[in-house]
Parts: sequence; structure tokens; C-alpha cells
Amino acid sequence: MTDLSLNVSRTIKAPIERVYNAWLDPAMLARFMLPGEGMSVPEADTDPRVGGRFSIIMAAGEDKLPHGGEYKELDPHTRIVFTWESPFSADGSTVTINLKEVDAGTHVELTHVTFVNEESRDNHEAGWGAILDKLNEVVL
Repeated sequence: MTDLSLNVSRTIKAPIERVYNAWLDPAMLARFMLPGEGMSVPEADTDPRVGGRFSIIMAAGEDKLPHGGEYKELDPHTRIVFTWESPFSADGSTVTINLKEVDAGTHVELTHVTFVNEESRDNHEAGWGAILDKLNEVVL
């Protein structure tokens, strides 16, 4: 396990409140937590409070990939921090989402820390990029 990290950012063409709430709404998560082509989210559940948990089942064909975590910080319309637990994550893996209102909508900066190796980090970087792109499509 290493201290590798990644940063992905996008400007989402939607109000900051809508972007923030999308991360906490299971119906919205099912629409944008899609890190690759042909994937779906048949199950998503959230308990959006500090100490609450979320779970997301990503499906790639017949393969079901469980993801989950615990909300560590929820600063309305500004910041979300959660642990990231998946078959591909390392212990102590954490995601921080910082939101900032900008003229074009909402600037989202996502930071993910702690990966088992560079390949895992690079795969997650591509996945988070695809997820943010999809968020921009569905949050309008």
C-alpha cells in the first residue's frame, strides 16, 4: 500500500446545491456512478449523515462490483469526505469532493488517496473522470 493519490476536476453545468445533493441521493448515484462503458448501478443506498454509510453495486455484464464507505464529513454545498471500500481499494482509501460555485455552474475537485499501486491509482483516475463526466450529463 502506498501514499499515492489522484485529483480529478470538472466544471459541472448545474447549481452547487444540485451537484452536492446528487452525491447523497441513491437514485442520482445510480445514474452517474458509471466508471466505464456498458456499466450500470442496479443498487444504491445512502445514509447521508456523518457516520452514515453508502453502498453501490456496480455491474459490468454479469459481474457485480460492490462499493461502499462511510461519510466522514458533510459540509452542505461545499465538501463531502467518505471512505472508499471496493474489491480494488486499499485500507484507508478516502475520497474528498470539494465544490465551488463558478460562473459556469459548479467546480468539482475530487481527491482520492491511498492506493495499492500506480496501476490501481491510474484505473481509478480514469473511472472518476468518467463518473464526473456522467454527473455533468445527468444533474441538469
